[in-house]
Amino acid sequence: MLISPPDAPKLPSVSESPSAEIVEGSSVTLTCSSDANPAANYTWYKKNGDPDLHPLSKEPQLVFSSIQSSDSGEYYCTAENELGRRTSEYIYINVTYAPKLPSVSVSPSAEILEGSSVTLTCSSDANPAANYTWYKEKQKLLQSPEGSHYLTSVSSEDGGNYSCKAQNQHGQTSSSVFIDVQCESHIPPKSYMLVLKLISMVHNSRLAPNMFLCLLLDKKFRCFVHQGHQICSWKHFTKQTIFFTIIYSITIITSNKKSLTT
Repeated sequence: MLISPPDAPKLPSVSESPSAEIVEGSSVTLTCSSDANPAANYTWYKKNGDPDLHPLSKEPQLVFSSIQSSDSGEYYCTAENELGRRTSEYIYINVTYAPKLPSVSVSPSAEILEGSSVTLTCSSDANPAANYTWYKEKQKLLQSPEGSHYLTSVSSEDGGNYSCKAQNQHGQTSSSVFIDVQCESHIPPKSYMLVLKLISMVHNSRLAPNMFLCLLLDKKFRCFVHQGHQICSWKHFTKQTIFFTIIYSITIITSNKKSLTT
């Protein structure tokens, strides 16, 4: 019978299964092996962790039953017996995953006036990096890998709900933000105070109060009386006409106590 002489562990080899793309939520196994006599004991670690306090496994295999994006990184193992200890080379685990819920922001974040420039920014944690698409009221505006959408010289018609979709081959998700454009014509000097009181507004299209006031002051309404109600129409940028019934009370109070009520 051939008896192998005692020997310290050789350089451990490491492998991963499956060897194809690793997707978040899948099962992944890392295996460490080394020739040694007596047989080696194995320990798994993650790079930049504390080897003394945080060994991940003391088995030849390190198993992730449902791997997460936070598990991405470099791993290594050690093989040890009473004759010595050897450390493997690093194996890199790259976990791919669908975009996380996007973060959307508006700059400037303060009051947005007509004529100003606005930047909408969308960002999402994703691997591979997400591609971004901006929409306004479900109408596609822009698709790019950068995630920023620029509005120059905005008008009241640019106000509304904007949404950003982040997408890669593993999935998609979206977030939205509402832009409220203040028309310059109804922003009075510091010596003025504007009081807007909308008693009732019933219409067949979403119309923000600020947009309503901009249009009113800019005389973009055509109004007439029908069966005791004031019926107004407005032609907006899609060339469609919106009809609605409105009862309103608008008071502009100036520093000299004069007021105008409509």
